[in-house]
Amino acid sequence: MPHVAHIGTLSSILFVPPGLEPGRDGKGRRGMSLPLSVSMISFNEEANILRTIEAVREMASEIIVVDSHSTDATREIAIRAGAYVFEEDWKGHIAQKNSALDKCTQPWILALDCDEVVSPKLRDAIVAALQAPHADGYMVNRRTIYLGRTLRHMWQPDWKLRLVRRDAEPAWGGYDPHDSLRIDGRTAKLHGGFLEHYSYRDLDDHLRRLLSYARIAAMSYHERGKRSGVGKILVSPAAAFFKALLVKGAILDGAPGLIAAGSTYVSVFAKYCFLWELEHRRPPGGGSRGGT
Repeated sequence: MPHVAHIGTLSSILFVPPGLEPGRDGKGRRGMSLPLSVSMISFNEEANILRTIEAVREMASEIIVVDSHSTDATREIAIRAGAYVFEEDWKGHIAQKNSALDKCTQPWILALDCDEVVSPKLRDAIVAALQAPHADGYMVNRRTIYLGRTLRHMWQPDWKLRLVRRDAEPAWGGYDPHDSLRIDGRTAKLHGGFLEHYSYRDLDDHLRRLLSYARIAAMSYHERGKRSGVGKILVSPAAAFFKALLVKGAILDGAPGLIAAGSTYVSVFAKYCFLWELEHRRPPGGGSRGGT
């Protein structure tokens, strides 16, 4: 039977890994010396989550996964791999990730997505940083594997704040789905290794998610009062494409780099088109003025 807890007004079902007690006293799952929690959220990530957990479980005292009712084997895989899995309703990227942060008990937190893998060199750098910390949070360089190729120019460098002190009040902010982690304290870059980002299964997966994320971003923009228009629809996508292709050097990554650069055009174009649609959408049942 799962252990059931109540977080605020939301029910959160905790599934405990085999052989571990439901209560967590902050001393670590395996009696390890690293005071580190790993924080993740998941939904239908059975193809990715084991690889992500395996890369960090030997250095982490606990792994926290907040799952939003996956319909595949994500939850079972994570539990078998040693993670504490909380099942909760989806609240949006930012709120869901903050829910996972709130459940961490260790002095340090490493925040990961299910498609991100800590490389061995980065793992060594994290261990060294925790043994002799000189900042309250550390940014790591994320490197994307796209269509079977490691992109060395497109989306590089991609520094992300991911390793933070729990007492530095970490919180996810920004706008859905493009969230960012923030702390009250000093940050530094953690050099050595990469956070390997296995971003998309294939091009079909990329384009489907791209349109979904563009729609979510448009809704976030709309809620904040941002506006679209002909200029945004025409100019912003082209600017994003040429910046990726020439300034970032995506062209040096071959065909995958060119396709990734093209995806930035599609993403920005779709975002401002969806935003325009939200601005001009008629109320339900409304028709055009003055006739049929």
